[in-house]
Amino acid sequence: MPAVITSHGGHVPEHDGKITFYVILCVIISAFGGLLFGYDIGISGGVTAMDDFLIKFFPAVYEKKKLVHEDNYCKYDNEYLQMFTSSLYIAALIASFAASKVCSKFGRRTTLQIGSFFFVIGVALQAGGVNLAMVVLGRIILGFGVGFGNQAVPLFLSELAPAKLRGALNICFQLFITIGILIAGIINYFTSNIHPHGWRISLGLAGVPAMILLVGSFAICETPTSLIERNQIDQGKDTLRRIRGTNNIAAEFDSIVAASEAARQVKNPFRKLMRPSSRPPLVIAIVLQVFQQFTGINAIMFYAPVLFQTVGFGSNAALLSTVITGLVNVFSTLVSIYTVDKAGRRVLLLEACVQMFITQTVIGMLLLLHLKPTGSLGSTEAMVVVVLVCVYVMGFAWSWGPLGWLIPSETFPLETRTAGFACAVSSNMLCTFIIAQAFLSMLCHMKAGIFFFFAAWILVMGLFTLFLLPETKGVPVDSMAERVWKQHWFWKRYMIDDDENDSDKVVEG
Repeated sequence: MPAVITSHGGHVPEHDGKITFYVILCVIISAFGGLLFGYDIGISGGVTAMDDFLIKFFPAVYEKKKLVHEDNYCKYDNEYLQMFTSSLYIAALIASFAASKVCSKFGRRTTLQIGSFFFVIGVALQAGGVNLAMVVLGRIILGFGVGFGNQAVPLFLSELAPAKLRGALNICFQLFITIGILIAGIINYFTSNIHPHGWRISLGLAGVPAMILLVGSFAICETPTSLIERNQIDQGKDTLRRIRGTNNIAAEFDSIVAASEAARQVKNPFRKLMRPSSRPPLVIAIVLQVFQQFTGINAIMFYAPVLFQTVGFGSNAALLSTVITGLVNVFSTLVSIYTVDKAGRRVLLLEACVQMFITQTVIGMLLLLHLKPTGSLGSTEAMVVVVLVCVYVMGFAWSWGPLGWLIPSETFPLETRTAGFACAVSSNMLCTFIIAQAFLSMLCHMKAGIFFFFAAWILVMGLFTLFLLPETKGVPVDSMAERVWKQHWFWKRYMIDDDENDSDKVVEG
C-alpha cells in the first residue's frame, strides 16, 4: 500500500526546511558509527600483515610468509586468519535483526547507543587479547556493534535530512567509513614499527571514536519519524520544527503522521515484506548489498597490505600504499556528496561500473602476465597496479560504496522500513563475511583470475542498474511507492493493492 495518504493525486508537496547547525551536529555524531566500521575494515588488514601479531596468534602463517619460495598468492592462506577478519561480519549479520526490533520499538538513537556500548567492550577485548579466543570474541562483540550501528545510522540520516539533501547527508555515513579506513591505514603505518605491541595500539585506538559515539549519542535527538511512529506526536512535531529551522512543517508532519498510522496497522513487518508490493524495495536493497561486496572492494580494503606485498612491495611500502588508496577513498566520497543530489543515483552507479570493470580487468591482465608464483612484479608494473587500484577505489567511493547504503535506507515505506533495512544490513554482512572468509583462499587458487571474477560481477551490476534500478533523487522517503515504484516499467506490476484480506494488519473492532 502507499506509505502516504494524500490528496495530491499521488504526489506530495515539496517540504520546507533548511540545514540547521543542530542537524549537522547530529549527522557528524551519528556518522561516527560509520567511522568505527571503516576503521575496523582498514585496521584488520594492516594488523594481520604485522609480524608481531602473526607470531603471537598465527605462527604458522608467519613461518609460511618467511619462506622465500612460497607461492606469492598463497602465503596468507589460513582459515584461522580469515576467521579473525570475518567473525565480526557474521556477528553483525545476526545482530542486525535484533537491531531492527530495537530500532522500531525504542528508536534509532537508542539502537545507536547500544551499538556504541558493544564497540567499547569489543575494542577492550581485542586490544587486551592474550590468546586467539579472546581476540576473536572481541571481534564478535564489535560485530554486534556494527550490526546495531549500520542498522541505525543510515535510517537516522535519511529520516533526519530534508528530501532535497537526503543523498548528501546520508553519504556522510560512507564518508566516515572512508575516513575510518584512512585513519586505520595511517595508524598501521606507524605502529608496524613499534615492537612487540604495535598491533595492540592499532586495535586499541578504535576506543577513541567508540567513546565519542557513546557520549555523543546522548546529545543527539531522535528522528521525528521514529517519535511519531511510537505515538510521541507532540515531541515529534517539536523535533521536526527544530531540525527544519522553520514553523512551516505542516505538509511534512502530515505525511509522517499518515505513514506512521499506516505502519501501526502492520503486525508483522517481516511478513509484510513478503507481499508483492514490498518486493521492489526489498529486491533492490538486497541486490545492492550483494553487488556492493562483489565489486571486490572489501577484498582490497581488508587485505590491501597483503595484496601490495604480494605484488612486490615491502611491509612499510605496502602500508604506505594503503594510506594512498585511503586518501583517494575519502576525497572520492566527497565527490559523491557533491553530485548525488544533482546528477542522481543511476548516473554515478553506471559510470563507476565502467571504471571499475576496466581497472579490475587490467589488474588481472598485469598479474596474469607478469606475476609468477615466486618472485615479484617489476617496479613499473607494481606502480601501475597501485594506480589502477586507486582508480578502482575512486569509482567505488563515489558510487556503490555510499549509494549501496543510501538507496535501501530511502526506498522502504515506514511500515517495513526497519525490517527491510535489517534485510539489507544482514545481506551486506553475509556477503562481507563470505568475501572476508574466502578471499585469501580464492587468491591462492584463482590467482590473477580473482580480478576477472570481480570484473564479471561488475558487468552484471551495470546491466541491473541500467534496466531495473529507478532514480530516487529528490523524492520524499514517504512517497516512494507513488512516485517511484508505481511509475517504473518493471516494478509497477508488483504495486498492487493488497490491503484487502491482509492478515498482517491489526483488525480493529
